[in-house]
Amino acid sequence: MGFNEEERDIREVSESKTASNEGNYLEEHHPKIYTIATEISLCLTEVDDDGEGRKLELGPRRTLKEQLEKDKEDESLMRWKEQLLSTLDFMSIGENLEPEVKILSLAIKSPGQPHILLSIPEKESPKGSWFTLKEGNKYSLQFTFLVSNNLVSGLKYTNTVWKTGVKVDSSKEMMGTFSPKAEPYTHDICEETTPSGMFARGNYSARSKFTDDDNKCYLEINYSFDIRKEWQ
Repeated sequence: MGFNEEERDIREVSESKTASNEGNYLEEHHPKIYTIATEISLCLTEVDDDGEGRKLELGPRRTLKEQLEKDKEDESLMRWKEQLLSTLDFMSIGENLEPEVKILSLAIKSPGQPHILLSIPEKESPKGSWFTLKEGNKYSLQFTFLVSNNLVSGLKYTNTVWKTGVKVDSSKEMMGTFSPKAEPYTHDICEETTPSGMFARGNYSARSKFTDDDNKCYLEINYSFDIRKEWQ
């Protein structure tokens, strides 16, 4: 549900530059660590001349247990792995190569208002209007989710909004890479402001998706919401 295009663009450019700088430093100063990092990420994306992205496979995929068993003789590499996986719950590690991500809930937070806590339906999309936002009001989203089996690399949230059949907004949030653990993660999306005015009020339809670097979709949900003069 993003409505602040300029803030989102600045945030995505900043995240891209930070990731690029970290990767360049590892490749130059710690080539072995850089190699293992790309193996854990499983794939990169290269953009060709026509602007289309294609994945570059980096060799055989490994379970997280296999990754942890590799390079035990290299103390610096093992320390880096321990730091990367410091929150790892070994009971959540599976033999499956594929990570599992379960989105548990969505909280809508707005200054001076009680949080709106919404459970994520497991099978069907919500019926009717899922929630109401006040026009011209600041709000932020907080997702709660679980990760199991393996590292999930490049988890991202995308959202598209329509009003009377016309697309009015499209947003993307890069959430990051997460290791398996028993306790749920939370991720906050930067504060935004709902549009206001007679033409902004009404019913909206939206589609939200959670995918990773391999374009594996963990949740796709279609729903509707209202923007009104007041919260109720």
